[in-house]
Amino acid sequence: MIQVFGHKAPDTDSTGSPLIWAWYLTEVRKTPAKAVLQGSPNTEAVWMLGRWGVDMPELISDVEPGAQCVIVDTNNLAELPASINEAEVMEVIDHHLLAGGLKTRLPINITIRPLACTATIMHDLIGEADMARAPEWVKGMMLTCILSDTLQFRSPTTTPHDRFVAENLARELGVEIDAYATEMFTAKSDVSAFDDASLLRMDSKEYELDGRLLRVSVLETTAPQVLLDRKAALMAAIPAVAAEDGAHEVLMFIVDILNEQATLLVPNDYVRRVAERSFGVTVAGDTVVLPGIVSRKKQIIPVLQA
Repeated sequence: MIQVFGHKAPDTDSTGSPLIWAWYLTEVRKTPAKAVLQGSPNTEAVWMLGRWGVDMPELISDVEPGAQCVIVDTNNLAELPASINEAEVMEVIDHHLLAGGLKTRLPINITIRPLACTATIMHDLIGEADMARAPEWVKGMMLTCILSDTLQFRSPTTTPHDRFVAENLARELGVEIDAYATEMFTAKSDVSAFDDASLLRMDSKEYELDGRLLRVSVLETTAPQVLLDRKAALMAAIPAVAAEDGAHEVLMFIVDILNEQATLLVPNDYVRRVAERSFGVTVAGDTVVLPGIVSRKKQIIPVLQA
């Protein structure tokens, strides 16, 4: 059976998109497939599963040699199982920059498009005729993934097509987007069950800057003060998390969804220097507010300077 999975530390898109594509492979292409996850999903993704009555996918730590798999919402080796190049990768569907490093035994289908969300790409690949037969939960997950990745169309990654697809899905489902997104973001913002190390890793990606490996973490929330109240503990946990993960540093951005700004924790001189050179700000304390910054993919990673 084909395994469909996204990146480590799965967010909403990396939880929903494997389920969507596994449905399509099984029910439309008639090639049995199942969604699996590389770790526990975030609170918004868990809410999505409950909202649409879908069971939590199986968690995996690696893939077997020769195992058939489809990769979604990433193409970065650092975010994939350690043995991925020994598996039989059959397809990649993604909306991130091409990282390189994946190896396949045969030519495969690779779809990478400059859209805000993998689920938007899947909607287009599935096509109008087959979307008409898709169950409500598939459409509901698509809608949730798009609203999550676009921060309800606030993110600069949002394209007119992402919005068009989301609004059509909401209309078909009878969902009012503002109210639905509020429920989503409330679930995303409830991090009370997570310890500090888990929060630093929850939505993070590895990035190399001038030969140094960074873990760039983003926590999107409608209640930023809850996280800022844990600032001292989060900063105290950074050295141990970085050491355990083989990183030089952890950059932690707390994204205020409603006010469309990020707060970067500044625990040391290295992060202060990165903040000042990258964002053109002056850092006076252990945090710095970055107005208008909400997207790691488009506004953080591309501008980082050491």
